[in-house]
Amino acid sequence: MKGKLPNQNQRNLFRPILKDIINPKHELAILSGRINWQDFEDSFSPLYSHTGQPGTPIRTMVGLLLLKRIYNLGDETVMEQWVQNPYFQYFCGEAEFQWMPPCDPSDMVHFRNRIGEQGAEKILEVSIDSRRDEIKTTNDVLVDTTAQEKNITYPTDSKLLIKVIKCCNKIAKQEGIEQRQTYQRTMKKLLLKQRFAHHPKRKKEAKAALRKLRTIAGRLVRELERKLDQETFVRYEQVLKNCLCVVEQKKSDSNKIYSLHEPDTACIAKGKAHKKFEFGSKVSFAVVPKVNIIVGIKNFNGNPNDTATLEPALENIEKVSKITFKNAIVDRGYKGKKKVRDTIIVTPKPPSSRQPYSKNTMRKKCKSRAAVEPVIGHTKHGCRMIKNYLKGNAGNTINANLAAAGFNFKGLLRKIKEEVLWLKIILEIYFKTYSISPVFFSS
Repeated sequence: MKGKLPNQNQRNLFRPILKDIINPKHELAILSGRINWQDFEDSFSPLYSHTGQPGTPIRTMVGLLLLKRIYNLGDETVMEQWVQNPYFQYFCGEAEFQWMPPCDPSDMVHFRNRIGEQGAEKILEVSIDSRRDEIKTTNDVLVDTTAQEKNITYPTDSKLLIKVIKCCNKIAKQEGIEQRQTYQRTMKKLLLKQRFAHHPKRKKEAKAALRKLRTIAGRLVRELERKLDQETFVRYEQVLKNCLCVVEQKKSDSNKIYSLHEPDTACIAKGKAHKKFEFGSKVSFAVVPKVNIIVGIKNFNGNPNDTATLEPALENIEKVSKITFKNAIVDRGYKGKKKVRDTIIVTPKPPSSRQPYSKNTMRKKCKSRAAVEPVIGHTKHGCRMIKNYLKGNAGNTINANLAAAGFNFKGLLRKIKEEVLWLKIILEIYFKTYSISPVFFSS
């Protein structure tokens, strides 16, 4: 059942309300008045039942999600900060200062699963609406892709095969199946032989140990397939299929499995000197130049070519921002497309003497494309996109959309802070000029 928030203007005889405690010129207090919270109520209310115990209010949950992304906090740490910070509580709709967290950190997981991908897109849409006046100044949009890494260990053959063996032993123990052998001691000995596997004197021994691990893993998977009854086999069919794929896959195969708990993880080679491969999903960013507002973000499972991501990315921009941009400025990775629907695709080209004016204009636009790179970097490191901890393909989309929304609101907070600072400077100059005592003005 949907929870209700207290009235922030209702006074209490025994306790002061938050409005009397906090500074009304604080950026979070001003931002809370600029967000259309009713949009979230209208969108997420149908997801709740009309019976049962009331849950945490929608505004509180959405506020916690935004604060987590804006200030780069975790589910547990945002609760700790919420209890200590009155501005966090006011932003989430509380009327009085609270001494206990509003919910358990695990409730944020349930709320993300409840709203799903469409709910995360709605939060991004509201963040764009809050800065729509700034977007109207240009007809251009910058588009680029990046890799969103999953929270998995660096995959190697020996690691994956060890996980397959442990997974098979776990299933057998849960279902009460008597195994011929668990290979626990053998597994430890073979794993030790994998240390310094690239050393010339140990390479042959390490290869033999890897072959033995592959044989053991395949043997345990086939044993489970034989001994599990039909009903139980259906429950574990996908897990055993992934285990068998890990055992049989070779270096040259495509669509390999790099993680048993995240089988849809793809290997993305971005050409970085310090990190040749990234394991996760590909994400397309769409940023408005100069104002640096993310107007669209699209997650792609697997590793599609950049050109194939362009049309779905532009569709996502129109869906989320309700704007059709005239020009989409991209890098040479998108080479091959000149126009998608009503949007002209601008890619860097060598200058021509036949059309010097138009070519120079296009070159200036292409130079501005580099502005998308710091936006991607700040979204990753400042809004919790550097490592994706959310489960599955849906978690990829939710994480990307929430990170983009956090970046937009973070920029709006910075703008509000600058406006308040300039207002303070102007008023101080005015007071000094006319020798007025600023009794009524406080920081």
